[in-house]
Amino acid sequence: MELSRFEITQRRERLGLSKSAFGRESGLHVSTISQIENGHLVPYPGQVKKMLAAFERLEVKERLQKVAS
Repeated sequence: MELSRFEITQRRERLGLSKSAFGRESGLHVSTISQIENGHLVPYPGQVKKMLAAFERLEVKERLQKVAS
């Protein structure tokens, strides 16, 4: 269960989310997201788990919206 800071930024931006919006979706503070993406903080396993869960949920929602349209 690994997630690089570059992958976090890439996936977040692909979903069109600001750091603040992704923070709300993942349950992490915007400053935590920013510090992780900038390489100033190595995320704890629990933080990685929250981000992965948010990405999975948001990416499924995005796929379902594409199918419905």
